[in-house]
Amino acid sequence: MELSVIPQEQNNTYATVIDEIILLEEMARSKPFIEANTIEASFEEIRDHHLIPVFLKDNEPVISHVDFINATDSIVREIYSSECILKPAVRLSHPIKGRIPEAKNKAANELLEYEKTLYYERMAFVIEIPSIHDEIDGNKLSLCIGGVKAYNLDNLYNKKGADEHFKVFIGFKNKVCTNLCVWTDGFMEDLRVNSIGQLRICIKSLIENYNASYHLHQLQQLAQFSLTEQEFAMLVGRCKMYPHLPTHLKAEIPSLLLGESQINTVVKDYYKDTSFCRDREGNINLWKLYNLFTGANKSSYIDNFIDRSVNAYQFVERLRFALQDKTENWFLN
Repeated sequence: MELSVIPQEQNNTYATVIDEIILLEEMARSKPFIEANTIEASFEEIRDHHLIPVFLKDNEPVISHVDFINATDSIVREIYSSECILKPAVRLSHPIKGRIPEAKNKAANELLEYEKTLYYERMAFVIEIPSIHDEIDGNKLSLCIGGVKAYNLDNLYNKKGADEHFKVFIGFKNKVCTNLCVWTDGFMEDLRVNSIGQLRICIKSLIENYNASYHLHQLQQLAQFSLTEQEFAMLVGRCKMYPHLPTHLKAEIPSLLLGESQINTVVKDYYKDTSFCRDREGNINLWKLYNLFTGANKSSYIDNFIDRSVNAYQFVERLRFALQDKTENWFLN
């Protein structure tokens, strides 16, 4: 049998592409899209070494982290078959540790590796498509799709067939800081399904109905509006007042989900961030402000990370409406 040989020039081009993909994946790992109390994990590690929880009444397995990632990845590769697609970047939190029965009487520090069992209650992942990209205010953005799974939201005391909860999103990742740019039209906040087939249908529907061009257009407009130093100071003060407002007053104001420590991070980065800080006059455009918010959001826990990301966009978008239409916004007045 005669083997086919790839021409040297074609072989070199292929090797260059592979090297670039490896470099992009290494860069993604060095700057995680979420920090907080998470750890990095590979798809293979989760598949080969982590337990899968079950519904206690019938011992049937849940839709696992691996099932979720694999379903999303296969749909992404089906829809964007001609694009460069990176491996899923996965972050985990809240480990659930156990041991095999034979080791039940051992002290924890005496357990051997094969005697330990483990799975993580919460997981978030992002699949980046660097070949679909654009630029805003000098920042390169690439398309990304991902999801969040938290077993603590599921009723595992039930039987298989009960609703399982997922969050799925599509948006853009800022390559400068790996902040995620997600809005409501690219987010399924409380997706409830009871089979992997239903999950796949919902993920595919979200991706196919997402309007990337319109999303980018909306993001680009943020760079056209700015806050003065005095307006920024008013904004920060109001953000810190907001959680303590009486309930009837808070109900009249659009919500802000970032906490006080995250607002403090925004203030610090207003002065010190190398990419999104104020200008010499103290002004800051709304694109940079938005990235300060999404950067601070990286300290959120997995289960509310995407919700806060979407809220950050809604919050800054309302500031833009107020500046553009010269209307009132409680956080600026």
